[in-house]
Amino acid sequence: MRAGLLILLVLLPLPLAASGTHRAGDFDYYVLSLSWSPTWCALTGEARGAAQCDAGHGWILHGLWPQYGRGWPEYCDSPHPPPAHSTYRAMADIMGSAGLARHQWRKHGTCSGLSASEYNALARDAFQRVTRPQKLRALSAPTRMPARSVERAFLDANPGWTADMLTITCRAGRIAEARLCLTRDLDPVACGADVVRDCDLQDALLDPVR
Repeated sequence: MRAGLLILLVLLPLPLAASGTHRAGDFDYYVLSLSWSPTWCALTGEARGAAQCDAGHGWILHGLWPQYGRGWPEYCDSPHPPPAHSTYRAMADIMGSAGLARHQWRKHGTCSGLSASEYNALARDAFQRVTRPQKLRALSAPTRMPARSVERAFLDANPGWTADMLTITCRAGRIAEARLCLTRDLDPVACGADVVRDCDLQDALLDPVR
């Protein structure tokens, strides 16, 4: 009977990493992820009737992610009390929704070692330090372009950045996100090898802001 139980336990799937596997505040740098809202709306948001898709967003804050030299922590046990819902609502202007802000805090913010208010303030500061290329926001019709052109637009708009500090991602043939690597003090820094994986599409679709 005991042998049978042991075999059963071995065959059962292992649970996902539990909260507390990673230590809050133990990481090497941040990844600031900016999402092109028209892409998310075309692929996901419109079907959900998301209010974000009627708000004229271009680049929005997806998240500020603590990162190791390789890999990242997530769902850490935060030493701080759970935040009030108003903390999430306060981020909707740059994140599109309180729901995204809540998810980002739980998955990534808890690993920063900061309180939710401190983490959100840091994320807002990081977002506001980035000059988002106006010429991409000025598009009046869906446009196809090399993903590298989007990277070049960010580098031109932000003197001092270099290509190894930024990566552009694609999803379903569209420009999806721009990800910038930052020190804990929010200075641009070279990304780890597992982050620098640029989209190499030559005809990626970029929908205009509505």
